[in-house]
Amino acid sequence: MTEPVRVSYGLPTHRVDRGAEFLAPGAIGELARAAEDAGFGAVYTTDHPFPGDDWLAHGGHHALDPLVALSFAAAATSTVLLHTNLFIVAYRNPFLAAKGIATLDVLSGGRTVIGLGAGYLEPEFEALGVPFDERNDRMDEALVAMEAAWSGESVTFDGTSYRAPGNTMLPRPLQRPRPSLWIGGNSRRAIRRAVESADGWCPFPIPASAASRTRTAPMRSAADLADALDYARSHAEVVGRTEPLTVCFIPEGLSMGDRPVDEGRVVASIEELAAVGVDWVAVSLPGDTRADQLDAIDRFAGSVLSVVGGA
Repeated sequence: MTEPVRVSYGLPTHRVDRGAEFLAPGAIGELARAAEDAGFGAVYTTDHPFPGDDWLAHGGHHALDPLVALSFAAAATSTVLLHTNLFIVAYRNPFLAAKGIATLDVLSGGRTVIGLGAGYLEPEFEALGVPFDERNDRMDEALVAMEAAWSGESVTFDGTSYRAPGNTMLPRPLQRPRPSLWIGGNSRRAIRRAVESADGWCPFPIPASAASRTRTAPMRSAADLADALDYARSHAEVVGRTEPLTVCFIPEGLSMGDRPVDEGRVVASIEELAAVGVDWVAVSLPGDTRADQLDAIDRFAGSVLSVVGGA
């Protein structure tokens, strides 16, 4: 690889079933600090405020509030980036979301990377009072609303779903003009949204058999990703975007459950992804205890980060 690929480590904030290990005071900070020391470029959280019971019964999971969890990671670290992967902005009023993101960015010294998704769990939208069929339109409108709020100037906003009659939000995010925004999803609409309104794009590998459940397009390989990136580049030409688009993907060879990571396969996959234009990869490591996670971080650093470039 000519350029190093940076790696975002998944904090086990979904492991509420192991509260004594991962939800104890200091646990998130300890893992985030270990990831920073090992050379990971970022730590990330997921987002499921109120998932439906049927999804939970078929492999779904709970999660800590992403911004609160990342604030604990921020307090224990100094350089590692704080990454939402993904934050479902349509679940929330965008001005409240903007306030939380700005607060985290200021208090962390400007270290936030906000991955944003449209969401796909209809019962969760229903419980949160958000029309499921409007989620994409609400997300597009929320991006405009948050950008306006982060300006620090008086905002007059009259959208379809959100309105501000003349309001100001301070403090502004420390990053200018705003924190880095990465758009999640494999669909053409997600790609266009990333090109038009964000700094990065974070698709994910998923076979055709499962794509309908997550309301996105299938993507199985680096070749599929390369085809999608061709579309992103052509759309950038259409809309006049000249800035490069950061791309984050999930490499092959990662563990499911307690199986060990296949480090050689991960390295090979990252090298293949880098060749088609990937800048970041997101990884979740095995381990049911804090000690197991710390060991996995150390092993991954030695066998993968040392090869692909890490931080």
